[in-house]
Amino acid sequence: MKLFLKGEKCFTKCVLDKRPGTPGMAKSQRGTPSEFKIRLREKQKLRRLVSVTEGPFQHLFLRASKKTGKTGEELLRFLEVRLDNVVRRLGFVMSLKTARQFVSHGHFRVNGTVVDVPSVELKPGDSVSVDAALKENLQVKLGLENAARRNTRPAFLEFNEAALSGKLLRWPTREEMSFPVTEQLIVEHYSK
Repeated sequence: MKLFLKGEKCFTKCVLDKRPGTPGMAKSQRGTPSEFKIRLREKQKLRRLVSVTEGPFQHLFLRASKKTGKTGEELLRFLEVRLDNVVRRLGFVMSLKTARQFVSHGHFRVNGTVVDVPSVELKPGDSVSVDAALKENLQVKLGLENAARRNTRPAFLEFNEAALSGKLLRWPTREEMSFPVTEQLIVEHYSK
């Protein structure tokens, strides 16, 4: 399955489009996969989509399980409002990997303060802006151009093109989240 980890390349030159079948497997798998394998693959797919290791991922799941809402949706909400993901969804960059790098280098401000931790969770009302030195960067220009062309900015984020800033207006709903996973399988995996 395409995870769209490499930005624009996933739309144009993808190996999965060229070759049918599972990459790296010479023979097809015998039988049907077990329930454990299905749940584990779903969890691993989400972990790879957001580039989080197992420890922090388990911590987020424990936090989500203590919330009053649905555990799977709360987990996805925590992942959706991370700074690196918000930077990507606003269209400043095309991939999560690039967003993490730019945030780690201190090129983004949250409410006027430089933040260099990609895993910072934003709250409704928080604003994200690009550092002045990064406004002429080629990656940022390509990201903004791509976002404008594809019109991919979600409704829970407000984008100000003149100031190159964005704002988290409210918590995202499940339909607005960008993760193509079945969160119930992840909850079942951790609830074993």
